[in-house]
Amino acid sequence: MSEVKVSTADIQKLREMTGAGMMDCKKALAEANGDFQEAIDLLRKKGIAKAAKREDREAREGVVVALASPDQKRGIIIALQCETDFVARNEGYIAIARKMAEIALNKFPATLEELLNQPYENGISIREKVGEQNGVIGEKIELGRYERLEGESIVTYNHSNNKRSVILALNKPGFDEAGRNLAMQVAALSPVSVSKDDVAPEIIQKEIEIGKELARNEGKPEAMLEKIALGRLNKFFQENTLLGQSYVKDQSQSVEQYLKSLDKDLTVTGFKLVAL
Repeated sequence: MSEVKVSTADIQKLREMTGAGMMDCKKALAEANGDFQEAIDLLRKKGIAKAAKREDREAREGVVVALASPDQKRGIIIALQCETDFVARNEGYIAIARKMAEIALNKFPATLEELLNQPYENGISIREKVGEQNGVIGEKIELGRYERLEGESIVTYNHSNNKRSVILALNKPGFDEAGRNLAMQVAALSPVSVSKDDVAPEIIQKEIEIGKELARNEGKPEAMLEKIALGRLNKFFQENTLLGQSYVKDQSQSVEQYLKSLDKDLTVTGFKLVAL
């Protein structure tokens, strides 16, 4: 007997109805000759179908992985998210996240959507593997974040709890220790950009407005509000841009000064932080 052809739309529909993985849904529909109710019953008998839909649940736990290429020219971060820390600490789950990270580094797709469409193994994509894990684990699983970075020298930092990772680019190779120190600082202090020149205009405008309102509430004259707000903006830059921040290992100097003490031309050209 020839195998029943099952459409991707039907597989997706059954997955949404049951929470089972894509391959399980495909097999069940084929076995049930396309009959949805029979396919659901088959999945339930196998213990795969879940009673509750997971679309409205929140996947706040998970595993974050940062990797750099051997030549340190490219780096990526992925976050494979789930609902509970119990699942996030499972070695099998961590292994899946690491494999997805390796695929991301190897293929280096431009977007998360492109990453989800990359082959995983045994003829299934990363998207299908995520769907499969929804059914196997019984929680909402999603590949929720993907970041990539290119540069002259990429360094990575993965926090010990697998929930916070950084990739950071220096403009010169040979300063891996400094790069790791700064990646750790990014993980700890979450700067909004490398320097004040990179801060988004909308953030600057918001800080100016906040500064004006604070000064106004303090009773300062209207003519002085702009000047006071710009002074507060400079403080914002010092506290919230990486090069402007005090270097955590030596508070007497800024990150920019620390880098110049190593090499007058050394600087950070970019970073990405993903945290759960």
